[in-house]
Amino acid sequence: MNPQLLALLTAAAWGVGGYFEKKGLHLGGLSPQMGITIRTAVALVILGVISFPQWKSLTQAGPKALLMMVLGGGVVAGAIGMLCYYAALKGAPLTKVMPIAFTSPLFGVLAGILLGGETLTWKIGLGTLLTIGGIVVLTV
Repeated sequence: MNPQLLALLTAAAWGVGGYFEKKGLHLGGLSPQMGITIRTAVALVILGVISFPQWKSLTQAGPKALLMMVLGGGVVAGAIGMLCYYAALKGAPLTKVMPIAFTSPLFGVLAGILLGGETLTWKIGLGTLLTIGGIVVLTV
């Protein structure tokens, strides 16, 4: 499937999902930690079943690759990022939280340039500035 279409579907799923997550936190009087636990448990079951045919690739991945996944996906994005996101959802309107929380492309661009040796082009620079401008307009 087209990567841009997949990225758009990702944005739609996260945006709509954020709405239901916020509603669930407030309707149930749930803590952000409990919300993340529910989300993660459901995702683990679904993804465990879907990924079952690829489980053998874990032994081939090597310790460095697995460490990167654990630190990046499990600790930084999965735990720290989600704790902050759910606490923000619990305390502020969705229209204020989502534009700021999903500035992740800006941090991805920065990481790609500073850590990954990717090139900063004028298009990336302009897109980054326009993204920041849009976030300011949406949240101020």
